[in-house]
Amino acid sequence: MSKRNRPRRASLIGWLGSKQVAPWIFLAPTLAFAVVFFLLPLVYAFYISFTKWDSLTPPKWVGLDNYKYILTVDPVFWKTFGNTLYFAFGSIALGVPLAVGLAYAFSKSRWQGLWRSIYWLPMITNVVAVAYIWYFVLDDRFGLMNRTLGLFGLGAPGWLTNPKIAMTSVILIFVWMQLGQNMLLFSAGLSDIDESYYEAARLDGASEGQVFFKITLPLLMPTTLFVLITNFIAGLSYFALMLALSDGTGGPMRSTTVTGLYMYQVAFSDLRIGRASAMAYVLAAVILVITLAQLRLFRRGGVEAY
Repeated sequence: MSKRNRPRRASLIGWLGSKQVAPWIFLAPTLAFAVVFFLLPLVYAFYISFTKWDSLTPPKWVGLDNYKYILTVDPVFWKTFGNTLYFAFGSIALGVPLAVGLAYAFSKSRWQGLWRSIYWLPMITNVVAVAYIWYFVLDDRFGLMNRTLGLFGLGAPGWLTNPKIAMTSVILIFVWMQLGQNMLLFSAGLSDIDESYYEAARLDGASEGQVFFKITLPLLMPTTLFVLITNFIAGLSYFALMLALSDGTGGPMRSTTVTGLYMYQVAFSDLRIGRASAMAYVLAAVILVITLAQLRLFRRGGVEAY
């Protein structure tokens, strides 16, 4: 190497190692991955939502026709949207209080590590395996649940075949799946509460119920906000469990067909990918509005998420 090129190489290495450039070099693989596998598909899906495309022929521009059909013509979309809201609100109403109560109860036990591990298992188990296990438990004829009820002379409801209770059954399974994760989050929130608050309350003669409702719950509000938002987003976009439990049909009379599953059916069964993309963006807009409303509501109460 000539002496003339050595200063240039040294200056280049020095520039690459500077505090302004070096972090971007280390971030470059992650940023490239995000652009290629997240940003570009997101932009392309937005373009596809304005087209008629069956993945076999070139996309044909139709403007806002997909959005007009979804919002004004398609009755199935609104039924599935109602199912989605029912699933999201129902799973939160049952799952969050249960997770708070169990996390608080196990925080007083010396076996809390074991219990956390047990309740975490459903979260790391494949959703298809979970679905088939519960399918055999809730089967109308041979399921363990109905056989147990039969021993006591009780009726055997169609847990997954009765349109009136099928979605409730799915909600209970989803709450069971999410319980471990929510418990761990609340356990982390409980461990951050200073023990001096509890000592002062007990010295003042506060009962266990007063300690829980007056001290624990208010100080858990940041964790609660985080859990509510993440669970609600998961509930609005979730469909894997419904897909596996109903073999892709969406349950009896579409009682367990949520918007995510309906999008899947429209895209890959009907080959209307443009219309399915439009549904995805409508659902994303709803999630954004509800999330912002939750943040605004909690911030008015002086609560900030993590």
